[in-house]
Amino acid sequence: MVAVARPSTEVRAMRREDLDAVVAIEHASYEFPWSAGIFRDCLQAGHNCWVIVHEGEIAGYGILSVAAGEAHVLNVCIGDAHRGLGYGRRMMRRLLDLARWYGAERIFLEVRPSNPVAKALYDSLGFTEIGRRPSYYPAKGGREDAIVMSLGMHTDS
Repeated sequence: MVAVARPSTEVRAMRREDLDAVVAIEHASYEFPWSAGIFRDCLQAGHNCWVIVHEGEIAGYGILSVAAGEAHVLNVCIGDAHRGLGYGRRMMRRLLDLARWYGAERIFLEVRPSNPVAKALYDSLGFTEIGRRPSYYPAKGGREDAIVMSLGMHTDS
């Protein structure tokens, strides 16, 4: 029998030393990115901050806030070189598991209408559109609405 080496990929808690790589992915991915300070604040506030590491390189990240029985996906991003490999789905599943673990009854997120790939991922995970936030996101030439999505966190009791 021949052993086949598989690439090493893990999802783990974000650390301060990950911030440079996380901010680099954010800035390469978005026209109006979060600042390094926002990521530092999320870590310091105790939000659930996670990274996907592939072969020692940070491939993406996700940030979840949980309070008062609700969870909110604040940011999920996979670097361009790692898109299309299922990492976005893997990160979202981790965030959903965390929301359940913390006892959240519902999880919310916002997504740009101009991001159909993300919207399709959220749809496939069972999220449904519950409303819109007008002019929520900065955009070229003005502002863009946010689609607000929600998923009930059903538990097996």
